[in-house]
Amino acid sequence: MCPACGVLIHGSTLKDLAAKADTAARTGDLLSARDHWTTALGLLPAYAQQHAAIRERIAELTRRINAASTAPSSSTRLPTTRDTTPWWKRGAAGFVTVGLLLVSKLKFLLLGLTKASTFISMFAFFGVYWSIYGWPLALGLVMSIYIHEMGHVAMLRRLGISAGAPLFIPGVGALVMLKQHVSDPLTDAKIGLAGPVWGLGAAMTAMGMYGVTRAPIWLAIAQLTGFINLFNLIPVWQLDGSRGFHALARWERWAIVGVIALMLMLTEQRMLFILGGVAVWRALQKDAGPGDTRVLATFVVLVAALSLLARGVG
Repeated sequence: MCPACGVLIHGSTLKDLAAKADTAARTGDLLSARDHWTTALGLLPAYAQQHAAIRERIAELTRRINAASTAPSSSTRLPTTRDTTPWWKRGAAGFVTVGLLLVSKLKFLLLGLTKASTFISMFAFFGVYWSIYGWPLALGLVMSIYIHEMGHVAMLRRLGISAGAPLFIPGVGALVMLKQHVSDPLTDAKIGLAGPVWGLGAAMTAMGMYGVTRAPIWLAIAQLTGFINLFNLIPVWQLDGSRGFHALARWERWAIVGVIALMLMLTEQRMLFILGGVAVWRALQKDAGPGDTRVLATFVVLVAALSLLARGVG
């Protein structure tokens, strides 16, 4: 905003974005409408009157999108006679759906590479680890971390929260900077655990490639990816596990401690000593969250699956 006359510097751009958002909303493309409003929000100072109005629009669009995604599908009548259609025809719709889902996820992942900051920092990160471990493991490490970070980006986009592109830092990993403060514990937990969920998917994909090719490099990538995402579940500082713990009640935190102890006995993965120790410390604190069974279930599955994948590391 111009300090002399009070005119919005990006006024014309904001009008164009508003027009595109309205058009998208009228045609039912709620995701595009929300994306346009989110872009507009980043061009406004936080104290502007329009800033609050646009945040309300984004919140309303997010509610409509979530309602549409959870709406029950129309009921189908069960056949009264045995279906003699060949199995490949009955499963064709499912195969097509899975194929389209994979293509959409691949398109979303490729979209992240169009950001100059992400691509350049990723290339620098790759170069550092290539010189240490060789290019196959370095490439697998970079891609697994990238998929993890894009999991955060996907959840942020779904929730209508503005954030920057993933940025790689050699020796540290990668991060996504939020442009808005998140105060709701459940929202914070969803954002935090989305990264390890996508990271688990990357690790399982690498393990599947190992099962098909029997190439040791795929096993190494799967185990290292599991280890990195397990490390991120430590509930301390800005790690993903801390954001997940933000929403858990005291008894749910102790339940996580129990799962960690069980997986430590089963896998002997030493990272679980650190994860369990910090989890006990957090469970003893008084600032427990409101509690959420879905967050608890997600945390349990992540600890169990990632521990099994990472047991060959260390």
